[in-house]
Amino acid sequence: METKRTLFLIEVAIFSALALVLDLLPLSFKVWGQGGSVSFAMIPIFIVAFRWGLKGGLLAGLLYSILQMAIGDAYIVHWAQALLDYPIAFTVLGLAGLFAPAVQAALKADNISKFIMLVSAGVFVGTSFRFIAHYAAGIVFFAAFSGDMNPWLYSLVYNGSFLLPSAIINIVAVSFLFNKRPKLVAVAA
Repeated sequence: METKRTLFLIEVAIFSALALVLDLLPLSFKVWGQGGSVSFAMIPIFIVAFRWGLKGGLLAGLLYSILQMAIGDAYIVHWAQALLDYPIAFTVLGLAGLFAPAVQAALKADNISKFIMLVSAGVFVGTSFRFIAHYAAGIVFFAAFSGDMNPWLYSLVYNGSFLLPSAIINIVAVSFLFNKRPKLVAVAA
């Protein structure tokens, strides 16, 4: 039991750090100057979420957000915006962990179509809640950037322009990784 807990904590830490590395590497495509990029950084968080479930996903997302604020190129204008754009936005990626038991069962049963549907749903849920956090921060704290455009529409376009492509890339990448390496999903007993 203690070994499994240690493994859990080590994996959360390693995958959170990997998410930061993937975000800092020039593999990501920066869409906007004030933040937001199409990247592979969410993949490690989704791996933890599908491997360890909700608790693992939420913790990995939270740790990644802390690393992002401490080491990454966080763009902060207000403490409430920082909460929305970092701890809340990245922690909710872990909601994909709600799908972990079903994803693991579908993979174990070799039901690839169900597996891909469940991974897609999990990534979509996590990314959608991340979008909501960024969208709210955009409306409240970045309305000045919208110029003549309605701040609600501006935040929708701004955040959707990088999160929708990121969600698609992450769905494809995570599905591919798990399909090729099913052991990534299974936690050693």
